[in-house]
Amino acid sequence: MVAHAPALHKNNPQPAQQPQNRQTAIPFEALFVAITALALVASLIADRFDAAPGVILAFNLASYMAGGFFGAKSALHSLFSERKLDIDLLMVLAAIGAASIGQWHEGEMLLFLFSLSNVLQDYAIGRSRSAIQALFKLYPQEAHVRRGRTIVTVALNDIRVGDLVLIEPGERIPVDGVVRGGRSAVDQSPITGESMPVEKAPGDQVFAGTLNRNGALDVQATQPASSTTLARIIRLVEEAQDTQAPTERFLDRFEAIYAAAILGVIGLMIVIPPLAFGAAFEPNFYRAMVLMTVASPCALVISVPASFISAIAAGARAGVLFKGGAYLESLAAIKAVAFDKTGTLTTGRPALTRAIPYGGVTEDELITLAASAESRSEHPLAKAIVLAAQARGFDLMPVGDFEAVPGRGVRAVINGQAMHVGSPAYMQALGGSIPAALDEERERLESSGQTVMLARAEDRWLGLIALADQLRPEAAAVVRRLKALGIEVAMLTGDHPRVAQAIAAQTGITRVYAGLLPEDKVTAIRQIEAEIGPAAMVGDGVNDAPALATARIGIAMGAAGTDVALETADLVLMGDRLDLIEYAIRLSKKARRVVWQNITFALAVIAVLVSGTFVIDLPLPLGVLGHEGSTVIVVLNGLIALLIWPELQRRRAGHTDV
Repeated sequence: MVAHAPALHKNNPQPAQQPQNRQTAIPFEALFVAITALALVASLIADRFDAAPGVILAFNLASYMAGGFFGAKSALHSLFSERKLDIDLLMVLAAIGAASIGQWHEGEMLLFLFSLSNVLQDYAIGRSRSAIQALFKLYPQEAHVRRGRTIVTVALNDIRVGDLVLIEPGERIPVDGVVRGGRSAVDQSPITGESMPVEKAPGDQVFAGTLNRNGALDVQATQPASSTTLARIIRLVEEAQDTQAPTERFLDRFEAIYAAAILGVIGLMIVIPPLAFGAAFEPNFYRAMVLMTVASPCALVISVPASFISAIAAGARAGVLFKGGAYLESLAAIKAVAFDKTGTLTTGRPALTRAIPYGGVTEDELITLAASAESRSEHPLAKAIVLAAQARGFDLMPVGDFEAVPGRGVRAVINGQAMHVGSPAYMQALGGSIPAALDEERERLESSGQTVMLARAEDRWLGLIALADQLRPEAAAVVRRLKALGIEVAMLTGDHPRVAQAIAAQTGITRVYAGLLPEDKVTAIRQIEAEIGPAAMVGDGVNDAPALATARIGIAMGAAGTDVALETADLVLMGDRLDLIEYAIRLSKKARRVVWQNITFALAVIAVLVSGTFVIDLPLPLGVLGHEGSTVIVVLNGLIALLIWPELQRRRAGHTDV
């Protein structure tokens, strides 16, 4: 049974084209199922009307050959290539055993339901896998590229790095790239999971597979089609679906041992009762064949991969990439989540928070003068001041004789006066004491974790400007919801303890580790796991790499287009969305619940059918129906609970709660 699970094509040479998935093979198995059923019906009719024995035998053989072909092929492959016994072998032997005592119709019914179950199983699991393979449809087949002074239409795989691709409104973007011309809103939901379109302007990054909404864009390709973020997502999820979780690996080993044990028990059951107790051979042999059928753990073995495949597919469609069933299973057991601060709990981009003028200068004048002086600087703090001035619609003033003092500030000539903007240490080095009123404000703002820059023109003080990294709007709510799940939340940062405590106070995090080097974060993770239990580390996938590798689960935050994050983390969040962490945890816990539901149900069905074999002489057709029916039920339970239902809820509610 398990051998018929659809295989994924890991090495697709042209990721921009939709692969040939195993759905194309299912009609052949479905055809064989139909032949089995027709031959069975024909055999019953021929037997009813006393047809020639040769005719009845021909129908019986046709039914057996069609119904047992794929099962026998799989059983022989496992036996001779992998040197192990499997469930398919038990089914084929049970059918042969029924025929050997003249119970052809029972054997045909077994093979019919067996092969029908495989087809339904293939279809259900194929739905989970095709949910990911549908991402291939996000690729357009061709693109318009500017080559020299002409625009040519080229196949997707012919786009070269550096080509300028022209994208019209309503078209999908074919490659990863940077906008060089035009403005538009782009639907990035297939890559980052963002529900709202994102405005794109020159200099912004765009991803293959996203949808250009209302404006024309000129995009310079930065990756070939085979290396885009979308292509890497598809490869990662395909590999994840073929990576087994610990429970899954155990059941695989269990299958071979169990199959051998069942064959041993059946052999003893066939021999001992007739020899030791004088039991009639044929009824005893028939009961042994029924037992071989109902005791086979098909539903048990398929229940785990079916559930994990569905969960991995659901996660990928929401922007969460599990790198395998092992990480999906491990995430359900975590007791703590440790967040990096910069770029994870915060945006990683400073912004102006306060502007306090001095000496008769207005706030608008202070911001305008400071932004003008900083306009030629590349420092992140300078850019934040300039952006704040532009956002307020202020016109910057001409600057002459500009000089940047690394790590301290800038000097610029504005309206014939030397203008200085920089740190308190820079101002003190210039000479002159900071006015008491400004110094008090500086201390107050710095104590709350903000960075303060002072401004003055010649010897006249103009005021101070405070900047701070901005907390993500959803950070506090996510921390609160994680705590509601019983998960301890910690923050690890290399920043100053004062800044760390300010962010922690805003988010509700009480366990704070500050002033850490990368190796110190590893020590902190080990301490958390020793005191609390398995932990997940959430970081940017670059400077947090040692901690990501040390934690039970490493989660890369906002990894769209980040090679290091995609390669090093166990779990990748494709958008800058903290809520996806809660979604991933809930999904993993739900997957674990569904797995144990399926395991419990499968074991209960086996117990009932085995008991029925001895207590009420369960006939083979009913045993087969219960056995194959339970297999299909556990597959459908995983598909509906972990793929179809969450997707319907996500679309209906417009969020990612599971």
